[in-house]
Amino acid sequence: MERDRIDVDFRSRRGAPPVRWRISTGLTDYEEAVSFMEREATRIADGEADELAWLVEHPPVYTAGTSAKTDGLVTADRFPVHKTGRGGEYTYHGPGQRVVYVMLDLKRRRQDVRGFVSALEALIIRTLAAMNVKGERREDRVGVWVVRPDRPPLPNGLPCEDKIAALGIRLRRWVSFHGLSINVSPDLDHFSGIVPCGIRDYGVTSLEDLGLLVTLPEVDMILRRNFEDLFGPTRSDVEIKAVG
Repeated sequence: MERDRIDVDFRSRRGAPPVRWRISTGLTDYEEAVSFMEREATRIADGEADELAWLVEHPPVYTAGTSAKTDGLVTADRFPVHKTGRGGEYTYHGPGQRVVYVMLDLKRRRQDVRGFVSALEALIIRTLAAMNVKGERREDRVGVWVVRPDRPPLPNGLPCEDKIAALGIRLRRWVSFHGLSINVSPDLDHFSGIVPCGIRDYGVTSLEDLGLLVTLPEVDMILRRNFEDLFGPTRSDVEIKAVG
């Protein structure tokens, strides 16, 4: 069943600076991205920098969250594997996938981790809805899912569902980092080297797989509009080339 949650308005207090909105071009090295996020999270917590939403693409990489199990990595030598401090199990990042790293200070907003995750899910679901894709939450598994009526039902008789977006966050001094990813047009075969998020009975899809030929810049514009509805104003930061 879909989780019965109310979308939470996570805008910062009145008068707070807009969130920096930064898009990196090219492919960003994963380890360098994590180092950058950790530095920025510290600067934000210390009041030395405004909050940041950072949009990137990565070269093919598998990442292991804090709950990752050994059997979740099916093909260990296919792509680099990085352990990371975000929540969750194994996930894949690669070209054609929009990754959004959110570095927000929840002390300026609401110190409610569950509500924050719900707001990030709402960001994904609203973004998909703007492209006529119905994304849904599920009580028993993380991420955002789409029902596939074009596919045979599962052995238990339930409709086939595929995962289209993942999320995993970490908080340090109430500042978030890591974030979410939406499959726009990645190579879906690359997911076969892991058990995505530890879930074996369901597949993975993308906007391209669903027949939507949209570009990352088009998705970015929709993401920004919905981000501002949920988290407040943004200001364009200097667009940077990929780190690494």
